Amino acid sequence: MKNPGEPGVIVEIRGDEAANEMFALVRERIIKPLVDLSIQSFDLSLANREATADAITLQAAAAVKEHRVAVKCSTITPTAAQVERHGLSRRWKSPNATLRKALNGVIFREPIVLESVPRFVPGWEAPIVVARHANADQYQATDFQVSGAGRLTLSFTPADGSAPQVHEVTAFGPDGGIALGMYNNTDSIRAFARACFRQALRLGLPLYFSTKYTVLKEYDGAFVSAFEDVYRAEFAQQFAQAGLGYEHRLIDDMVAFAIKSPGGFLWALKNYDGDVQADIVAQGFGSPGLMASVLAGEDGETCLFEAAHGTVARHYRRWKDGGQLAANPVATIAAWSRALEHRGALDENAELADAARAIDAAVRATVAQGIMTPDLAGLVGIGNPVGTEEFIDAVAGRLR
Repeated sequence: MKNPGEPGVIVEIRGDEAANEMFALVRERIIKPLVDLSIQSFDLSLANREATADAITLQAAAAVKEHRVAVKCSTITPTAAQVERHGLSRRWKSPNATLRKALNGVIFREPIVLESVPRFVPGWEAPIVVARHANADQYQATDFQVSGAGRLTLSFTPADGSAPQVHEVTAFGPDGGIALGMYNNTDSIRAFARACFRQALRLGLPLYFSTKYTVLKEYDGAFVSAFEDVYRAEFAQQFAQAGLGYEHRLIDDMVAFAIKSPGGFLWALKNYDGDVQADIVAQGFGSPGLMASVLAGEDGETCLFEAAHGTVARHYRRWKDGGQLAANPVATIAAWSRALEHRGALDENAELADAARAIDAAVRATVAQGIMTPDLAGLVGIGNPVGTEEFIDAVAGRLR
């Protein structure tokens, strides 16, 4: 299936460890034999980020903004131990954080529901898409230990020169304690809300947003107000026309609802809550190897697709020691196919959309036939699982 014409560019971002091995196998054995593509490639491996002083990450971000469609392999964000082990000149920042900032984007994580794979939460029949507001809060907070007695205050100094606002937080006793100061930005919260409403419309799913505003009345209350204002001013009519709903629910109530529900909704969460709940949802649907991720830019068109499972270091170490690479490539295949689908939609290229659907069908048929990597085979209870390469070849064989 070779598509005619000149499709737009897909930006390819290579990465690290077992994820990069899967990424390359999918590209060479499934994607390239199926479609003619213009691919602009960037090597964001840890070694190349070191060699380029991380300039390669900024170059990749600029390319994604220009071409609007990208597929990314998972990358290492080095720990202090990895800095020493790899002889790095510094502890390089997360490439994902750089890309999110460049696109002012929102991460949506969506499980890939395979009918032949049982779920740990058996009632989940349709995907639960998790939207995480990956800005500030605990992840850019200032925290410190307090060594002894004293007063803790929180102050804000206005840029216009008016009087500072000073809030008394607490008074510590002789044993001291710990303190945390965190923040978020109104424009970022509103951009997050808009991205969630747009994505819910695109997927045809109702939207739930969860906070604990009964405790954090001002902090979480600002999120609740921003979502409500954006919804009423910009999206209420579109949601009504699509037959969709929007609702804020307290997070403890929402967790209980999610577990009891059949799925089929988009769940918007603050930074920390989204980090936690995305992993719970991924495991509930069977395996982290079945969790797809998209970074959607604020323009409503730019999308970067990625598997959500990280670099799969454990599998990589086993493979480097001479064992079989047996990581699940389903989410990596989905990242590539969804990039094709989105490129096709932007270019009005039906053949790319057809190719994406064919890849998805081939994956489902392969799993339904009992050809599975160990994580899925363990869920189903079958013996003789296959390795990564064998699974990819089985999918490719159905597309010839």
